[in-house]
Parts: sequence; structure tokens; C-alpha cells
Amino acid sequence: MTLQSLVSKVTFYEDRNFQGRSYECSSDCSDMTSYLNRCASCRVENGCFMVYDRPNYMGSQYFLRRGEYSDYTSFGMSDSIRSCRLIPQHRGSYRMKIYERENFQGQSHELMEDCNNIQDRYRMSDCQSSNVMDGHWLMYEQPNYRGRMMYMRPGEYRSFRDTGVSGTRFSSIRRIAESC
Repeated sequence: MTLQSLVSKVTFYEDRNFQGRSYECSSDCSDMTSYLNRCASCRVENGCFMVYDRPNYMGSQYFLRRGEYSDYTSFGMSDSIRSCRLIPQHRGSYRMKIYERENFQGQSHELMEDCNNIQDRYRMSDCQSSNVMDGHWLMYEQPNYRGRMMYMRPGEYRSFRDTGVSGTRFSSIRRIAESC
């Protein structure tokens, strides 16, 4: 296996079914409109990416791993990908602390593994802030890793409203492990 085959790469296409102009990407891109008028399909050759329906990594998000995505609207989001973020491969431990309220207030719990239902497992009424110490995570709106999602990389998240995913209540959390 060569080093070139390990490089993360996604190709975005203006039209569905991999048609129209294309743009290859192997890193973060805060505004796709610099390269394409719109983006309706993509192919992930290697790695994992988070795509967003607004520029600057805002709005609805969708997790992409190696594979073909012939119609972006099938994700249940808007009609175009506007920005993308490369999810780096992580080797090592996973650790994050979740809080019931904004600004790290209220009940808190430390996680090192996936949690399919925050409310049932921890008896938390809500999850509104977190501190990701190790690893990369996906938070989901519904139990059992369903619904709208939010990508969490290491750092402090004082309020999930600041991420552009307002009004969403998160109910499950999964590590991004071994799939990228």
C-alpha cells in the first residue's frame, strides 16, 4: 500500500449522479462556491468527511465515509453541499464530558464509549454543552444514532447553539473510530 492510497480524498460534483463540473478535495473547505456553483453528489475515495449545507461549517451536517453519494438531497437536507471538513484519523483513547446545560453547568458525565441514549443511561433531561478531550465524536438528535448530527472534535463547546445547529436536542453519541 502506497502513501498516496492513504490520503483522504473526496470529489464533489455539481449535478446528481456524478455529473457536471467536479472539485477534488483532501482537506477542509469553508466555501465550495469558490469551486462549484452547487454540489449535488460526491465520491469519497479515502477517509471521512463532514459536509455542511451552509458555508463555514454551519447548518445541517452529514457524515461521509468511503463510498458514493449520487444525490445529496437523499440525506434529507437542503439541495447543496456548501462546505466540508476532513475528519482526521484518530488512534488512541476517546474521552468527552457532557453537560446538561450551557457553559458546562448542571449534571455532567464523562464518556469514553458510545452512548445510544443519553437520557436513559444518565437520566439527563438535556445535553447543551461538552468538552471533548480525546477523539472525534458524532452527536445525534435521536436515540440509537439517528436524526440530525453534529461533529465534535477536541475542544470546548459552551453552547451547541453556537455551532449553527440550534434547536436540536442531542440524545446519542458515537465515537468516530476505525471507519476513517
